[in-house]
Amino acid sequence: METKVNTYQNPEKKTPVVLVIIVIILAIAVAVLGYKYYSESQKLEDTTVEKEILEDVKSDLEKQLRDMIVEYDSLKTESDSINTLLTKEQEKIRRLLRIQASDAEKIKKYKEELETLRKVMRSYIVQIDSLNTRNRMLTEENLQVRQQLSMAESQNVELSKEKEILSTQVKLAKVLSAKGIVVEPMTKGDNTTNKAKKIAKIAVGFTVRENAVAEPGKKVIYLRILNPDNIALSNSSGDLFTFNNEKIVYSAKRELDYDNKDIDVKIYWDKTEELKPGNYTAILYAEGYEIGSAVFTLK
Repeated sequence: METKVNTYQNPEKKTPVVLVIIVIILAIAVAVLGYKYYSESQKLEDTTVEKEILEDVKSDLEKQLRDMIVEYDSLKTESDSINTLLTKEQEKIRRLLRIQASDAEKIKKYKEELETLRKVMRSYIVQIDSLNTRNRMLTEENLQVRQQLSMAESQNVELSKEKEILSTQVKLAKVLSAKGIVVEPMTKGDNTTNKAKKIAKIAVGFTVRENAVAEPGKKVIYLRILNPDNIALSNSSGDLFTFNNEKIVYSAKRELDYDNKDIDVKIYWDKTEELKPGNYTAILYAEGYEIGSAVFTLK
């Protein structure tokens, strides 16, 4: 007898194809979005890093520019024209510092401008060094010239002194001199006396010495007789002559022809005022010089 076995098969539950497709699409979309997010994040991060680098570069360039301004200050010289050029270059730097360089292209130009400014600065440094060298040479030359001039002036002063001494010696050599001065107070009868009340005139005799270097010709000899009060006896208040750049009173004068040989002279002073006892001085002058003197006493 054949036995039938009933076999029950539970069919498997099938997943819809549409759902599978949707899941795949979503997975792809998620992957794409994730990649895009990662890519954008990476770009943003790269951009931030780049900006930080650019800012650092810009900051460094700005510092170099500010340092250049200070360096230009140290290059100032005594030359107004060069100082004007240096000031203009500083102003260029300040204008460059005002530029807002924010991207790589602008910062590149910024850097190029900086390099150009550096080249200009180097050229000025060379010029200023050359100028300073020239100035030092000129200063040394001027110092030498001043020293030479000082030496020449010293020599001229010495020569002037020597010339002046020589001139003075020559003048003194030409000065006349008197010797053998004799004072004779005299009465009306031409008798010699030393009594003040009896005197009518005073005669002063002397010899003008021989002098080979003196100028020959007309000479005027002035006589001053000083009383005990050191006041000159005179015939008139208008009797004056020049001595030591001053006008002074003379008592009497005498003109003579001098031929460089000894010549005897006598000058008389006629009494015009009462004389008193004491020491008197007779002084002789010629050509602005005192040529002799003698002291006598009246009673």
